Amino acid sequence: MSTTQPAADPGPFSRFEFLVAWRYLRARRRDRFVSVIAGLTLTGIALGVAALIVVTSVMNGFNSEIVSKLLGLNGHFSAYPIEARFTDYEQSASEIQGVDGVIAAIPYVEGQALASGAKADATGVIVRGMSLASVEKLKLLHDGAILGHWDGWDEGNGVAIGRRLAEKLKVNIGDPVTLLSPDPGNLGAGNRPRTRSFPVQIIFDLGMTEFDSFYLYLPMQPAQDYLDMFDRVVKPGASVPAVDAPEQEREAAYDRIYRATAVEVFITDPNALDQMRLRIGQQIERPLILSDWRQQHQNFFDALQTQGSVMFVILSMIVVVAAFNIISSLIMLVKDKGTDIAVLRTMGATRGSIMRIFGIAGVAIGVGGTLLGLALGLVIAANAEPIRAFLSGLLGVTIFPPEVFFLSSLPSRTNPSEVAAIVAVAMGLSFLATLYPAWRAAQYDPVEALRYE
Repeated sequence: MSTTQPAADPGPFSRFEFLVAWRYLRARRRDRFVSVIAGLTLTGIALGVAALIVVTSVMNGFNSEIVSKLLGLNGHFSAYPIEARFTDYEQSASEIQGVDGVIAAIPYVEGQALASGAKADATGVIVRGMSLASVEKLKLLHDGAILGHWDGWDEGNGVAIGRRLAEKLKVNIGDPVTLLSPDPGNLGAGNRPRTRSFPVQIIFDLGMTEFDSFYLYLPMQPAQDYLDMFDRVVKPGASVPAVDAPEQEREAAYDRIYRATAVEVFITDPNALDQMRLRIGQQIERPLILSDWRQQHQNFFDALQTQGSVMFVILSMIVVVAAFNIISSLIMLVKDKGTDIAVLRTMGATRGSIMRIFGIAGVAIGVGGTLLGLALGLVIAANAEPIRAFLSGLLGVTIFPPEVFFLSSLPSRTNPSEVAAIVAVAMGLSFLATLYPAWRAAQYDPVEALRYE
């Protein structure tokens, strides 16, 4: 007498469960609407993941580019004098340069003025004086010259201006730029504002609007003369001239002792600010105030960090909404497949098997959308600037104008750890979204489902 052996249990996540889940996701005539909803849900997840990857990459590139530009021209520290005037700036810069961990120490003078060209109105500029030796240490500035050259910079009397400032003033190499710098202390005595013209020797393009539009560089001594950055000391053996004496006579009676505004300090490790501040303070006798780049630009970087966090949260809502769409699409699928669930149960499918079938269907939507969004986001992030330029030309509108975003191009830098976190969060939400609909499907009573069939 032969006996029929029961069919072997295929076990969890068997080929049978995957085949049924895939069949339920395929678009057929009767349940095409459910498959369209699943496709739209997949698209929503893909767009959310891609948007998150693109935004985080652009924000990372923006922060990195801003920091590199700022630290390419401004030091990690700015050393300002305490009490006494900064007439010993060369000796102080030399001592700071000798501190272990310091790359360069660059003295400079700085002031504000109004600049005007022969064919344009005046605009505010920041006048900064530097020697050629200091400029050569600033590779970003030295290599950023697109017109003119730095040869004979110290011996000349020309200026270096940014490309955008040159366009604003409508000047080119050799054209005069007139600087007007009122001194409030002298205007009360009836004196005129300081006005002087300098020929344009160099036009540079640093790729950052702030520097290309507002900075004007002069050789060190002409800048000190123009900005009155010197003290007058009576020459040995000379007498103090009368107040109403001619200007040439007054000038001949004095020696000029030049001073600087500060010394820019560049260090090897931008993150070791506290250690380097302590080290410089211990090894330099001259009392100096060391203001680091985080203190100088704290509000700016805090705003960037806040903006990035807010953008991340807002765009994350796209993925959350798509995850809720997984719930709704699976619930619709469960309602549509009620009879199929009852038949499978009568054929021996367990509640766990039914739950896994619909769980596989939901996770497939989430994983597919996440992987599609990952590929799309990485492609867009890697080609952010060409895409921006193409859309700007196509629409005739400047997308991400440099006057607002400080940079002349749209940078992008993808962080693998952030991308991995985005993918993990998207897949985790997709998995959680499938639990309730799959559990509901497993609770179907086959008798009730087949009663009216």
